[in-house]
Amino acid sequence: MYSGLSSIVRTGLKNVQQGMRAGDFTCRQVVEYYLHNNHEKQHLNAFLEIFENESLEKADALDAKLKSGKPLGKLFGMVIGVKDVIAMKGKKLTASSKMLDDFHSLYNATVIERLLAEDAIIIGRCNCDEFAMGSSNENSAFGPVLNDMDNTRVSGGSSGGSTVAVQADLCMASLGSETGGSIRQPASFCGNIGFKPTYGRLSRYGLIAFASSFDQIGPITNTVEDMALMMEVMAGADVNDSTSSQHPVPAYSEKLHLDKKLKIAYYPQTLDNPKIDPEISGAMYTLIEKLKAEGHTVEAQDLKFLDYLVPTYYVLTTAEASSNLSRFSGIHYGYRDKDAGDMESVIKRSRSKGFGKEVQRRIMLGTFVLSSGYYDAYYTKAQKVRRIIRDDTTKTLSEYDLILLPTTPSTAFKLGEKTTDPIEMYLADIFTVQANITGLPAISVPLFRHTNGMPFGAQFMGNYYSEDLLLSVTEHLLKNY
Repeated sequence: MYSGLSSIVRTGLKNVQQGMRAGDFTCRQVVEYYLHNNHEKQHLNAFLEIFENESLEKADALDAKLKSGKPLGKLFGMVIGVKDVIAMKGKKLTASSKMLDDFHSLYNATVIERLLAEDAIIIGRCNCDEFAMGSSNENSAFGPVLNDMDNTRVSGGSSGGSTVAVQADLCMASLGSETGGSIRQPASFCGNIGFKPTYGRLSRYGLIAFASSFDQIGPITNTVEDMALMMEVMAGADVNDSTSSQHPVPAYSEKLHLDKKLKIAYYPQTLDNPKIDPEISGAMYTLIEKLKAEGHTVEAQDLKFLDYLVPTYYVLTTAEASSNLSRFSGIHYGYRDKDAGDMESVIKRSRSKGFGKEVQRRIMLGTFVLSSGYYDAYYTKAQKVRRIIRDDTTKTLSEYDLILLPTTPSTAFKLGEKTTDPIEMYLADIFTVQANITGLPAISVPLFRHTNGMPFGAQFMGNYYSEDLLLSVTEHLLKNY
């Protein structure tokens, strides 16, 4: 049974639903298949917690619902993993940190409510970099996530657990979150489709904040159709999130056919960058030629601000992190050092022991750039640069349908390879942070395989609310390249 299901589930929800309707297998058997895989691959450390009993109960309820002829939700039978920064009622919500080790959420995030309303099954809570701060998933208080294709390599981060869960066939799809590439970068490292929607396209209600003006929830899947269905269900305005968009939500799953020739820009500064692996650069140039041969217009454009992307991103996000994480003081909830005496020592000792080194580093940097005497020199200036980057990018997208970039400068690197050099680790995000700085949607498409055996993706960035175009392009590429 398990081998038979393996060939079906990776082809997407539509085929799984057809099999259940035809009586070839039950929803319970699908869940049991994923539970079996999770048991076999515990060493990957992708999940912090598996909801075995609840997922089986939900599957039985869906089997009964199907048998009774009652209407079923769009996602019935979709087994989903959820990054440990997204609230699920009654479940632990730790952000993979000692600071929140015993915290349980009192409510569901809006995206969780919408998934459950369409009969999705949440199978468990995925590991991630602590408070979503990292590019390798080595910053988790509960240990790193291993890449299923090579256990000596990182999964990418911060949504490493969510990505490996899909890569290793531990669930059909997953939810991650992005602040600077935390979905797209691990998706490139693991060979999945990773999508960051337009800022505000999906509600952030129930997402633990890292940097509120950057953060965005997004899906990770094996198929474009599954991603489109999840987007249909999750997207839309939310009264609980004032930054959520009022923009109408298209039927993404019905708009996956690419019916026009595109005008695409690319940046030579990214492809000829000394930091990029030559094989990745070569594959991107080959893709450009294939797109041209297909009749699309692909032209070079100048990215004047490449060297300012990462500094701007880290000045602003660490400033917002310093503010957002100030609530974790050991006073109201979260980790509290038992040996502390007065209130001041409670705060100092609890934060020093509750937060890991990378989180402490970013809080300290953010506090510094917000401090008197440095605010205008760093934070104010970075906000001005952010506006310049946004204006320059949207100007390009007023003339072109899409911008093509590599997702990452390298394939998945070895565990421990960059942990002693934070700057080198931060540069792993050099090609993904532009979409978060500007709030634009971007997707990583798993098109390539390196001679070292590891996958890597091509990245497309579109104008605001062009999710339908990005999904249709991804579908086209995966079918034809």
